[in-house]
Amino acid sequence: MTTVRVALVQTSWTGDQESMVKVHEEYAHQAADAGAQVVCFQELFHGPYFGQVQDAAYYEYAQAVPGPIVQRFQSIAAETGMVMVLPVYEQEQPGVLYNTAAVVDADGKYLGKYRKHHIPHLDRFWEKFYFRPGNLGYPVFETAVGKVGVYICYDRHFPEGWRALGLAGAEIVFNPNASKPGQSNRLWELEQPTAAAANGYFVAVPNRVGREVGEFGEDAVDFYGTSYVVDPRGNFVGAKGSSTSDELLVRDLDMDLIKEARTDWQFYRDRRPDSYGDLVRP
Repeated sequence: MTTVRVALVQTSWTGDQESMVKVHEEYAHQAADAGAQVVCFQELFHGPYFGQVQDAAYYEYAQAVPGPIVQRFQSIAAETGMVMVLPVYEQEQPGVLYNTAAVVDADGKYLGKYRKHHIPHLDRFWEKFYFRPGNLGYPVFETAVGKVGVYICYDRHFPEGWRALGLAGAEIVFNPNASKPGQSNRLWELEQPTAAAANGYFVAVPNRVGREVGEFGEDAVDFYGTSYVVDPRGNFVGAKGSSTSDELLVRDLDMDLIKEARTDWQFYRDRRPDSYGDLVRP
């Protein structure tokens, strides 16, 4: 049996970027001490979830990818021998901003990035104010723990990207989130397990936790944590995380389940791309 130990971090906003980054540096070392081979942080981990308001002041959180924050974690990856998925706010150039995740290999090498494709603009999820839609496709990264893909938060409502990652060979897909109560709660239970089963890979889902009242006052939403991992059959690997508290989740993945699930359910064999043309019409 081939086993990969993954770690997910769910944590509350500390009030400033430097302390938030330091908290995640500490979590990274804790994950390494627990034997994790790969760790993923929550969406936009180095700041508050500023989509709760529309305020140009939060553009200041954006930076180059790779840039100063990614480079700090490249050093930790090299030190610990751990793959890292780092969801950050990216500035390609002034005024060209993306919701991005950088992927760093276990030797500290920057492998590339994924840019969130689907950008919501809903009550207290005012993301079109902050981000352009992703334009780098659906990359799968060859890492020390296998083939890794990323799909960010609101992306999860769109099955096409999940399938694109599977067709590109993904074995583990990380889906960092900033999700709050409402209709989202039921979808939280359904979508990622369904995507894992439909595509025959593991899905690992960190979510923010807590209410960022100090930053946003009455506009603050209550992020519900409950981070989790599901296997290629759609079953939970261990328990979900807390709905109220900061937490480091560490889970062992039996990578042999990927082949078993895909052998039992031949979804890739039985696909009919010749009949799907209408799905991609604008």
